[in-house]
Amino acid sequence: MSSPMLPRERAEYSAIVDRPPLTLPNGARVAVWTIVNLETWDISRAMPRQVLTPPMGQPLLPDVPNWSWHEYGMRVGVWRFFELFKELGVQCSAAVNGRMCEDYPRIAQAIKDAGWEFLPHGYEQIPMHKVEDQPAAIKRTLDVLERISGKRPVGWLAPGMTQTLETMDHLAAAGIKYTGDFVHDDEPSTIKTAHGPLVTVPYTFDMNDITIMALQHHEGKHFYERGVDQFEQLYKEGERRAKIMAIPIHAYISGQPHRFVHLERLYRYLKRPGVTFMSGAEIYDWYRSAGKI
Repeated sequence: MSSPMLPRERAEYSAIVDRPPLTLPNGARVAVWTIVNLETWDISRAMPRQVLTPPMGQPLLPDVPNWSWHEYGMRVGVWRFFELFKELGVQCSAAVNGRMCEDYPRIAQAIKDAGWEFLPHGYEQIPMHKVEDQPAAIKRTLDVLERISGKRPVGWLAPGMTQTLETMDHLAAAGIKYTGDFVHDDEPSTIKTAHGPLVTVPYTFDMNDITIMALQHHEGKHFYERGVDQFEQLYKEGERRAKIMAIPIHAYISGQPHRFVHLERLYRYLKRPGVTFMSGAEIYDWYRSAGKI
């Protein structure tokens, strides 16, 4: 049995200036890909993220304060997203744990009603390298989302964007067509797997609310300012070749009132001619129709 490929072997180097330019539908310059991350945080485990550090440095389990911080996003914050994106006609990808759909059926139904893409985000919110049987966990996630949405998902975004050297092969074997687990480009690309090519739809750390506000501790207004700067450069370059602008958000972060006002400002700024709002599946379909796979 051959050893798994390294990332550079899967994703061969390609300078963007050497590729034929891609063209978005209706002459758009930039496709904005909105990823709404929705997860279950298991109270029996350490929380995936903390806003309040353990008092006096002592490990806290159960971690009710940080669990309830996340729960705010599910009870309150996410509904701000649904309202705003419905008003603006923004198509989203909902990156969801399979278990989230079982634990929060009200939210799963709202995703379906809104017509958002169900983007598999692992069955549970734990890193892929901690999953004992990756093929089984991937299949379980896809089965749950297919049952709820009525459609077999085509994409994948791992919890924490984690993967082992074998994960891409497992995803392709399960029928996944694209992944957001790479941040190496402004355009989709094709990577190699043991089961045929897999498309990468460009995700981002730099416009991710976890990076900006939970890790770098910037204020909500900085998310707006960075978003404007990110967009302006991509829009300028988009006159010559199509660009993807990913915006990953979390209901417990960007759904907070003092941050949501700046998220809303950003999306109203982006709503202009030359900009299209697409889900990951729509970006994949566009890239495939361009004959790039």
